[in-house]
Amino acid sequence: MTNAVEETLQPSAPATLSGGLATRLASKFVVAVAVPVLGLLLWELAASAGWLNARLMPPPSRTFATLWSLTETGELYRHIAATTLRVLIGFAVGVAAATVAGAIVGYFATLRRLVDPTLQALRAIPSIAWVPLFILWFGIFETSKVVLIAVGVFFPVYLGVVGAILSVDRKIVEVGRMFRLSGFALVRRILLPAVLPTYIVSLRAGLGLGWMFVVAAEFMGASEGLGYLLIDGQQLGKPDQVLASIIVFAIAGKLTDSILLAATAPLLRWQDNFRQEH
Repeated sequence: MTNAVEETLQPSAPATLSGGLATRLASKFVVAVAVPVLGLLLWELAASAGWLNARLMPPPSRTFATLWSLTETGELYRHIAATTLRVLIGFAVGVAAATVAGAIVGYFATLRRLVDPTLQALRAIPSIAWVPLFILWFGIFETSKVVLIAVGVFFPVYLGVVGAILSVDRKIVEVGRMFRLSGFALVRRILLPAVLPTYIVSLRAGLGLGWMFVVAAEFMGASEGLGYLLIDGQQLGKPDQVLASIIVFAIAGKLTDSILLAATAPLLRWQDNFRQEH
């Protein structure tokens, strides 16, 4: 009878696990936002004490008031949606092209010697340098913006794929050939698992550059988007609007990176390596 009462009073395992998971997630969130929150508090105190020029460096309270005003009018949602859509389309196009090009160039040595030097030279061209050319080629509408973002995404993903293929241990490939794996089976069972961790890191790098390139893309006659909001604030002398745009860029970039990381995490569960997070 006593055992039955004790079992009834004890929390169930799923409830305990879910409670522990919620606690860990809350703890990680608090640690993650501690540095930016502390920075914002110091910034607000410095502005209140007169150590900063509030006209050029408005305090966070004024910046967030601008954000709230943009949110109430619905203008902020429109700009976020426009920029996010451009980044996602450009990211998809850039990743597709870079994955195919990187896999082919990395696998075939002759093609690598022929093509890779040219791509490395193109990689050194600044994003702004492409703007006049893309305007001439594609006009000032969405195509030129998406292509510019795709160019920014292409190179880190391409380098990641090529580098990952070239770093695959030769002994592992030889073991696959000893077991008489066909070309497709060798790629699926040997090369793909070996390349995947580096590939995912390159995807994150490409996504980050996509958010950077979208600002240059929205220089090209955009009438909406976070880049347009940023430029509009600069032209009208509104530093609070510029800072508000930068904050939204940071939040949107972090959210998309977290979504990408969560979506690709199941692909790396087979790894048995050291992790800082527990």
